[in-house]
Amino acid sequence: MTTIVSAPAVSDPAVSAPVTPTPVPSVPPAGAKPALVRYRPSGLDSRPEVNALLEGLGLGPLAPEGLTGFGGRNDNWAGTTTSGARVFVKTVARGTDGSSPELDRTLAFEKLVEQLPAGSPLRFPEHLGSDRPTAVSAYRLLPGARSGAEVALDGDFDVELCRQAGQAVATLHALVPDDVELDDGDAPLPPLSWLEAFPWSDLQDRSMAQIAAWKLVQDDAEAVAALRALRGREQAAPRTPAHCDLRFDQFILHEGVLYLCDWEEFRLADPARDVGAFVGEWLFQATYSVFAPTGDKDAPAPGFDLGHEEIVARGADGLRRHLPRIAAFWQGYTQLRTPDPELAARAVGFAGWHLYDRLIATAQAHATLSPVARAAAGIGRTLLLNPAGAVSMLRLDTPTGSPR
Repeated sequence: MTTIVSAPAVSDPAVSAPVTPTPVPSVPPAGAKPALVRYRPSGLDSRPEVNALLEGLGLGPLAPEGLTGFGGRNDNWAGTTTSGARVFVKTVARGTDGSSPELDRTLAFEKLVEQLPAGSPLRFPEHLGSDRPTAVSAYRLLPGARSGAEVALDGDFDVELCRQAGQAVATLHALVPDDVELDDGDAPLPPLSWLEAFPWSDLQDRSMAQIAAWKLVQDDAEAVAALRALRGREQAAPRTPAHCDLRFDQFILHEGVLYLCDWEEFRLADPARDVGAFVGEWLFQATYSVFAPTGDKDAPAPGFDLGHEEIVARGADGLRRHLPRIAAFWQGYTQLRTPDPELAARAVGFAGWHLYDRLIATAQAHATLSPVARAAAGIGRTLLLNPAGAVSMLRLDTPTGSPR
């Protein structure tokens, strides 16, 4: 077994894995917010590589008592080993040839962040080690951590946390990969070939709502042209180390500290991708709050039988409530990094794509597109067609920090 042990870098506790959907009940302390939802993971008898890695790292195997997992696309396990170490273990995809680009990108990130000083604004759970042949990695578990998606829905992803997120992303984009080889291939989304036709092999795995969501894009010549133009501007933009899959659930809040995790798509890319994705998350949140309950005390009661004008009015109200969070993110970002002159406009374009991407993802389990999906598509289209025109409205017009 080839084990790679990483020293004190800190990258990914618990947000990725399809597991048996049987929630494990837990009772948080009185007054405490609930931690990440946990599930009973797949059995370790069929995955001997998990304990093999942990034993190779000198941590001992996972104890069966209290073993849980977290949601996501990759198998994962969270628990305590026989030596008392609290760990999170996850797998990532492997190709038919045994390769794992996702693991390669993750390990490139771990190598690159060795240059970060203590106290860096970019924080990530500690990577304990990985096994390349089986594409299994172990991390230090952050007990009681909450997903950024849950924090946002509870109304707790406040201005200060958004500023911290901006500082973390700016720190990532400022890293210099002198002696670390990073993936420099194009990020996969949006897939330009899918703007014209949907591959039959992929069509069979999509829900009717997802197909309808893609048709919203494919049948809109102006949106297709705008996406192609965005990819063209991306090609001409300066590239930096970038997360390339930034969503609320890639953040983790632990004891008041914000961590960023899941580095499978990490690569050299346009930094506007990450900025736009964070902005897009708040725009999607503003749209979602029109139809579904959140913990935000200032949000109106959800409504499903609203007319077009009231939907627009509520969406605008949600946007006004979230604009200070977007502004705080941008302030934190520009405090630590000076963006290139066109980054804000490209970020707005990527925020527009992010709304389409979110509606496609959330349509996976549905037969028809929901009102929130169609509303998000409309906002995304507006941003794609005129990104420069929305820069000021989204508070990305001028740096508000003091770049070092």
